Amino acid sequence: MNYRFLFFFIFLSCAPIENKNIVIFDKSYTNAGFTLVYNETEYEKKNVTKKINEGSLVIFQKNLKKKTSVKITNILNNKSIIAVVGENSKYPSFYNSVISKKIADEIDLNPSEPYIEILEINENTIFVAGKAKTFDEEKKVAEKAPVLEIGIKNLIPEDNKIDQKSNKIEKFSYVIKIADFYYFESANLLKKRIKKELNVNEVKINELSKTKFRVYLGPYDSLKKIKKGFDKILELNFENIEIIKL
Repeated sequence: MNYRFLFFFIFLSCAPIENKNIVIFDKSYTNAGFTLVYNETEYEKKNVTKKINEGSLVIFQKNLKKKTSVKITNILNNKSIIAVVGENSKYPSFYNSVISKKIADEIDLNPSEPYIEILEINENTIFVAGKAKTFDEEKKVAEKAPVLEIGIKNLIPEDNKIDQKSNKIEKFSYVIKIADFYYFESANLLKKRIKKELNVNEVKINELSKTKFRVYLGPYDSLKKIKKGFDKILELNFENIEIIKL
């Protein structure tokens, strides 16, 4: 008998709602950026080519295969939920995904700043779930994930807990991360290429360490401006361009 799986199933069924659980999986894909909350208008306009049931825990993500388990985190309030990748759908390139209304509601997503992180779940990835969810859909997703270890931990003392129901709106300030390089020379070559081929002059290099140089655009102070900046670099066809909050 697979006792690890049995323990995991019992834990999901019995965990108190106020506790936090640590799950260990294997990380392979992660991306931070703005998501699009599915609605019928986007489908009718053919901006999104597949439908999502608003009550499901389904996400469209072009870099992940159907039925892949993912953790979705609202980076602004750190609320997260486990979901599953749905059909292969087209959607606007600016967004890193399309999510259901239920996912957006559960993580208290701000429609004016829908900033999320997507984390693919495999063996050895470590994450902390904000609450032990009891949704049937999420249990089914979690049961299929190859769990190695699971436990309970209260991360925040009762006296120091923050009211996470309020979605505080901070200053809107983001950059578009194009790529990170080990050598400055490599980063500078890309910077020159972007200026020459795409006529984008606001490209910059940030020295994060002696061996990490980031090529980026920005910062931007509105969603409209960052969309415009993103459209300028679509021709690069980079697979994992990210949007990072400052």
